[in-house]
Amino acid sequence: MEAKQRRISEAAAELFDAEGFSAVTTQQISDRADVAAGTLFRYAASKSELLLMVYNSKLDEALREGLERAESVSDPVEAVVALVEPLVTRASESPENAATYQRELLFGSPSERFRLEGLAHVQAFEEALAARMVDSDRGRGVTDDHDAARVASSSVFAVVHLAIARLYTGAHRGHDLRDDLRHQIAQIVRGLAATREATGERRP
Repeated sequence: MEAKQRRISEAAAELFDAEGFSAVTTQQISDRADVAAGTLFRYAASKSELLLMVYNSKLDEALREGLERAESVSDPVEAVVALVEPLVTRASESPENAATYQRELLFGSPSERFRLEGLAHVQAFEEALAARMVDSDRGRGVTDDHDAARVASSSVFAVVHLAIARLYTGAHRGHDLRDDLRHQIAQIVRGLAATREATGERRP
């Protein structure tokens, strides 16, 4: 069973990368994986779920790479930028697939196995962002406030999500996407720090 799932995942990844999500059929994937169509649907209920299967691993890889990049960065804004950069880089390699993956994470069926796995990856990503912002504030003498950092990390993921969609839709032409993203992250990270200081969360 694991060998079949691996063949299906590899076949789907190759076809999605080569042709884009909309151009690929489940029959092409089953032919490439050398499994019957009925067998394919026992591992993933739809083409969308096949995309989730493939891109969940890409999200996990991006998270691990981002954590490695951010580990040695002291500036909180640049650390968060370093953490999200691999995700944006991977999305830029196949904007249609990345945007479709994001859509399925947000609006797909709540019962789909690979959507649930993808949402778990998103949660891990947001927790890593929150931890990085808390670590930065702790170094400046601000007490831990994981709930505030959690909300801020969700905001960061939201602007990253829109940046990935922008790669596909071409919105805001004439403006550099990564430069805009860095400014948005700076506003969120610095806004979190300023809000916490203003509400008296600095250590005595």
